[in-house]
Amino acid sequence: MTISPENPAATPTESLEFRSIDLRGRALSLAELRAAVPRARHQTVADAEQKVREIIAAVRSRGFAALGEFALAFDGVEQAHPRVPAAALAEALESLDPAVRSALEESISRARQFATAQRPADVDVELGDGAVVSQNWVPVGRVGLYVPGGLAVYPSSVIMNVVPAQAAGVPSVALASPPQKEFGGLPHPTILAAAALLGIDEVYAVGGAQAVAAFAYGIPGADGEEAIEPVDVVTGPGNIFVATAKRLVKGVVGIDSEAGTTEIAILADGTARPDLVAADLISQAEHDPKAASVLVTDSPDLAAAVDAELKRQAARTKHRERVVTALSGPQSGVVLVDNLDQGIAVCDAYAAEHLEIMTADAPAVAARIRNAGAIFVGDYSPVSLGDYCAGSNHVLPTSGTAAFSSGLNVTTFLRAVQLINYNRQALEEVSRHIVSLAGAEDLPGHGDAVTIRFAGA
Repeated sequence: MTISPENPAATPTESLEFRSIDLRGRALSLAELRAAVPRARHQTVADAEQKVREIIAAVRSRGFAALGEFALAFDGVEQAHPRVPAAALAEALESLDPAVRSALEESISRARQFATAQRPADVDVELGDGAVVSQNWVPVGRVGLYVPGGLAVYPSSVIMNVVPAQAAGVPSVALASPPQKEFGGLPHPTILAAAALLGIDEVYAVGGAQAVAAFAYGIPGADGEEAIEPVDVVTGPGNIFVATAKRLVKGVVGIDSEAGTTEIAILADGTARPDLVAADLISQAEHDPKAASVLVTDSPDLAAAVDAELKRQAARTKHRERVVTALSGPQSGVVLVDNLDQGIAVCDAYAAEHLEIMTADAPAVAARIRNAGAIFVGDYSPVSLGDYCAGSNHVLPTSGTAAFSSGLNVTTFLRAVQLINYNRQALEEVSRHIVSLAGAEDLPGHGDAVTIRFAGA
């Protein structure tokens, strides 16, 4: 159903179908739970992989020419070179709405405090006289940070990417965001202003998988063109094509996680407020028609009340068509469970990017969750808080990858380097063990490399 913006009385909610999955009375294995929870079926990484491989190959073989072709094809922008001029960054910051600037500065301050506190300490362990093993945390040399475009503008993602990299001490930071036709082929001015506010002057008007490829492999300059130097780590959220590109270049570079289309799960019981639950589900649905909004509850009454609230609130929200599409998709719905224990098991199987806990004694319930990108505890910790001003990071793993991946943080940009410093006496004390183990593994040269040091003694 198409809604005309000139007719605010029109409502799309007659087509809103927030589907229900009833798991009550069923004892399901982890594999069965993973199969039962709502997931998008319309597109998978496998569907996008061939297209992304072609994009990566084109960028590697034809460099800036390929980037220009993709900018025209995907963004409708003619582009000679994607580097954003310094003057455009300065102008964007100067023209920034003072209220938005103040909000960005507050977000930066909170994110920087949390990121700085995350940095792990170096460790020195003395295993004996003259036997010291250390672990030092060292920042990577260069990072490429991706900030999506699409249906919304994400200056907050500039902060979430840049601040932990700076807190880690990364010396070279580059940022990419899609070119916008309405802004002369540059990224959105608010994106540029946020970059300038953080002191980032290397910004490229490049979107999608091609931005990931350019960062991973670099693009050499020719005929006076400025090169894009390859990076060590690529981070940032994006659509299925960005997530697939990150998966394909992993190993060439490090990545944070495969952060794709946003998702929220809410674990709620009968004490939860339906209006708050519905508002939070809608807050993520407005990102994208493919966004996932999932409610897990043991209360059929709450489920019914939330369904009614979704219809009421969706009718008046600005992006109602997008919201209704997302809430009615196979990736969204309510999962009915027998009790809180089963609800926790469902949440762990789902491994949400964002998980809100709206139950009695929410902190205790949150402590039992194992798999989530970020957990939001209680009525006054909505996902919107984490998106902007909590101090936490909103670049989080999606599509169940929170079961094994972490959200973006300072350690994403650090490497743990081990140092082994033994003197002669310390080596001699363990030399016979080394020789024994070398013999057991049929690697006598390993033992010889130790005994030769004492041959003249």
